[in-house]
Amino acid sequence: MAKDIPKEKNNKASGVDMTSGNPTRLILYFALPLLAGNILQQLYNMVDSMVVGNFAAQGVLALAAVGTAFPVIFMITSMFMGVGQGATIVISQYYGANDLQSVKRAVDTVYIFLFIASAPIAILGILISRPVLILMNTPPEALPMAVTYMRIIFAGIIASFGYNINSGILQGLGDSKRPLLFLAISTILNIILDLAFVIFLHWDVAGVAWATVIAQLFSFLYGLYYINNKGEHFRLSYKNLEFDPGILKESIRIGVPAGIQNLLFSVAFMALQGLINSYGSAFMAGFNGANKIDAFAFLPLVSFSVATTTYIGQNVGARRMDRVDQGVKSALIMSAIVSILMAAFIIPLGGFFMRLFSQEAEVIQSGIYYLNRVLPFFIMLATLFVLNGALRGAGEALVPMLSSIISMWLARVPAAYLLARYFGAKNIYFSYPIGWVLGIAITLPYYLKGTWKEKAVLRLE
Repeated sequence: MAKDIPKEKNNKASGVDMTSGNPTRLILYFALPLLAGNILQQLYNMVDSMVVGNFAAQGVLALAAVGTAFPVIFMITSMFMGVGQGATIVISQYYGANDLQSVKRAVDTVYIFLFIASAPIAILGILISRPVLILMNTPPEALPMAVTYMRIIFAGIIASFGYNINSGILQGLGDSKRPLLFLAISTILNIILDLAFVIFLHWDVAGVAWATVIAQLFSFLYGLYYINNKGEHFRLSYKNLEFDPGILKESIRIGVPAGIQNLLFSVAFMALQGLINSYGSAFMAGFNGANKIDAFAFLPLVSFSVATTTYIGQNVGARRMDRVDQGVKSALIMSAIVSILMAAFIIPLGGFFMRLFSQEAEVIQSGIYYLNRVLPFFIMLATLFVLNGALRGAGEALVPMLSSIISMWLARVPAAYLLARYFGAKNIYFSYPIGWVLGIAITLPYYLKGTWKEKAVLRLE
């Protein structure tokens, strides 16, 4: 995998050194390619939904099937990807400290671990697809399509993991532009294949699933080629592998809480999806369409959170504690402004955006219920994401996990069922801001306490 490199000082040409310079500018410049990539990723997902919703033989059922399968896929892959996220943070801290030999070992280690683990995850996903979808109250008429979609995605899961590994490694080095290139290639190919497989070959849900797998595989392979020809610090090869148990242990320490958080988030989301599914295919399709729209407002928040994680990771690794709080404040201000602007733009145009997914009035109205009840409160989500991103960058993964789990299971899920029972289905979505308030109440005091700054990986060496 990663070939030997010399340990040199200030040899950071292939990434972005965030340990000096204006924090606002650094975070913004790093976040912009991430945002563009996230928009492409969401477009990637939206095209699947738009194509099946408008061109499949049973559009509403196909849209419902694709949407309801996502939380199950995310649930099964969450622990796996959590370790990858932990490795990204380890890489960013070593890179900030200019320890390029450790960067090399971390790259090798994460590749070895993630590829070995991909096969059992694929098998597990294929086997449990139908039982889990049944538990989620998936309407019988949509069940076969949802099962087909899930099984194809899991059959090709190694392609998704490969792309995400490449992107995570480069982001840890401060490079957010190359992952954007990989994703752009995948998105364009996915759109072309979606249209070809669904409109011309009439493969419907299976068509969009195969389009996703093929596009991700091509992007992964191109990423390997690009890194091997353009990378300055390492080359990806199956020769001279270095597996470092210590680095894997740190990746697990940081990543498993994130994986558990994602896992329990997925289970909670499935509980909410089951509640939503109980109101019928049209309500279910409206929710899934609105989720795709809502994600565009969510994407800048994710981008600022990831940029904050990398910024904090490098500065903690370089022992530049004086820059840590400056970066967090800058990220909070920028993400808050963006969340307000996105809500002001999307809410008035909710009906127009929903018609991209379906022309049925009931589906459109169901989606508008969601948008009007969630987007006005996105500034709270922006605050929570940046603070949790800062904690993770320093190596503190436990508090963000607890914050997310408690806010989801003690607030959002119970609130959704209570709101549905006493105020009707359209008010289920007020459960989202209720959960965010509790999350902030847990994360903010711990952030202000400041002890998280001592969680760096390098303290162990």
